[in-house]
Amino acid sequence: MEMTELVAVDLGGTHARFAIAELHGDRRPSLGPVAKYRTADYPGLPAAWAAFAEAQGGALPKAASIAIAGPVEGELIRFTNNGWTIRPATLAAELGVERLSLLNDFAAMAAAVGVLDEDELIHLGGPQGPLPAEGVTTVIGPGTGLGVAQLLRRRGRRIVLATEGGHIDFAALDGFEEKLLARLRERHRRVSVERIVSGPALADIHETLALLGGRAIVPRDDAALWQAATDGSDPLAAEALDRLVMAFGAVAGDLALAHGAHAVVITGGLANRIEERLRGPLFHDRFRAKGRFEHRMATFPIRLARHAEAGLLGAAAAFQEDQ
Repeated sequence: MEMTELVAVDLGGTHARFAIAELHGDRRPSLGPVAKYRTADYPGLPAAWAAFAEAQGGALPKAASIAIAGPVEGELIRFTNNGWTIRPATLAAELGVERLSLLNDFAAMAAAVGVLDEDELIHLGGPQGPLPAEGVTTVIGPGTGLGVAQLLRRRGRRIVLATEGGHIDFAALDGFEEKLLARLRERHRRVSVERIVSGPALADIHETLALLGGRAIVPRDDAALWQAATDGSDPLAAEALDRLVMAFGAVAGDLALAHGAHAVVITGGLANRIEERLRGPLFHDRFRAKGRFEHRMATFPIRLARHAEAGLLGAAAAFQEDQ
């Protein structure tokens, strides 16, 4: 049975977002008002679902698409930052829905990229114009970790492939990165790219710069450090952010090559905070510096996705695509 409405859910560690999505066969889904609930205030997803149902007057659509911050696999899904658990086999019955789709939150981001309008894909580099109508787009974004997915456009279809690209090995490209890598190896058996390209990574880069320069380290939480780096009030924090952007450019280029991609879209709140840096040579020089493939890298359209509720939109878009 084809559905015309569903409940879209974007389920993270701290908040769960809900919206009623209206599905359209000929255009992207439309989202109703968004409700946001703190996960700490509810014992599990069914309780938050019930709160949303009550706010909607009691009756909800009989279909749901839920984007989950973590791997969607196995008999039990656990969350890193809260005590919720999900049993996919019984969840539809618990929520009272007839059709249920579960997908990784970054796969939902990629699905959203597939339906964004051109003015929601901000030009950062490469050729102007729309993204290629065929082929692979690498979708990538730093957050708590480094999210990576592939969006395959083929014969009018949009197919999303979730990946764990943020967990590939980090490759140092200069003396500083070799020292940073050595420091991180003292703490971790293996250093993945998200140890250097993510929100929390800024603190490690900042610390390493301070130690190498013989400068004092001022203890700050991640939010304060990011604020100091982006507003320029702390030159060392700003230098650390420049270093993160350089590493991000290299990693984005590596993954685009590995994916056989034709374009790259960068997503997420952190990326939107550093838009001007992502336009500059620190990112693009590293993105293009791929030896014999340097000319090809210069032909990649690179865009920044801008949508307030990309997770919810992507959850609905992925469900609609599969109908």
